Amino acid sequence: MRGDRAARAFGAALALVLAAGCATGRDPRDPLEGFNRAMYRFNDGVDQAIAKPVATAYKAAVPDLMRDWVRNFFANIGDVFIGVNNLLQGKPIDALSDWARVGFNTTFGLLGIADVASELGIDKHNEDFGQTLGAWGVPSGPYVVLPFFGPSTLRDTAGLTADTLTDPLTRHKPVRERNAATALRYTGVRADLLGASDILDEAALDKYSFQRDAWLQRRRSQIYDGSPPREADPAAESGENGAGAAVERSPATPDN
Repeated sequence: MRGDRAARAFGAALALVLAAGCATGRDPRDPLEGFNRAMYRFNDGVDQAIAKPVATAYKAAVPDLMRDWVRNFFANIGDVFIGVNNLLQGKPIDALSDWARVGFNTTFGLLGIADVASELGIDKHNEDFGQTLGAWGVPSGPYVVLPFFGPSTLRDTAGLTADTLTDPLTRHKPVRERNAATALRYTGVRADLLGASDILDEAALDKYSFQRDAWLQRRRSQIYDGSPPREADPAAESGENGAGAAVERSPATPDN
C-alpha cells in the first residue's frame, strides 16, 4: 500500500512536469524552465519557513558526536542498496566493499552509529538507481525541479522512485517511528548543508541557474564516477538532438 502511494505520487509529479512542457527556457537542457523556477520558489519557501530553521535548531542543540552517530546510522542503511547499484553497474568489487562496510559497521559499529569501516580503509561509495540508469546508457532527459525533492532529471526521477520504494524506512512499521526516523534523517542532511546554502545565498545573483548548473555538472561527474568523458557534441549533450532530451553516453562507450 505504501509503495503504491509513493508510485502514484511520483507519477502525478511526472504528469505535472510533462504538462508544463510548453514552457521553454534559454538553456536547452532546461526546456521546462518556467515550471522549474516556480517549483524552485516553492521549495525555497518551504526550506526557509520550515527545513532551515529546524536544521539550524538541530545543529545548535545536538552535539557534534551525536549528529555523527545519526549520519552514520542512516549511511549504513544506505550502503546496502549502494552495493546493489554497484553490482547492477557491473562493479562487483565495489559492491562487495559496500556490503563489507555494512557488516563491519552493523556489528562492530553498534548498528552503524560508528563508521568502523572507514577507519579500516574501506571506502564509502555514493550510488543510486538514477546513476545505474545512466551507466546503462539511459538518456537523462530534461532538467526537472521536483516538489520537496529539488533538482532532478526525468531519468533521475524514475531512479528516485525506485530508490524510494526500496528504502527500508519506507516499509518500516509502526508508521510513527518511520515518520520520526525519516524526519530525523532529512533534518540531519539539511543541517550538513547549512554552510553551503549560506554561500549560495551570498554568492549567486541567480540562485536557480547557479544551482541548476552546479547540480547538472556534479550529477554528470557522479554518473561517470568522477571521470566524465569529453563532451564531443554540445548540441547532443544539451538535448538538441530531438525531444529536448539531454543525452549522456554510457560510461562503457568510448569517447570519440
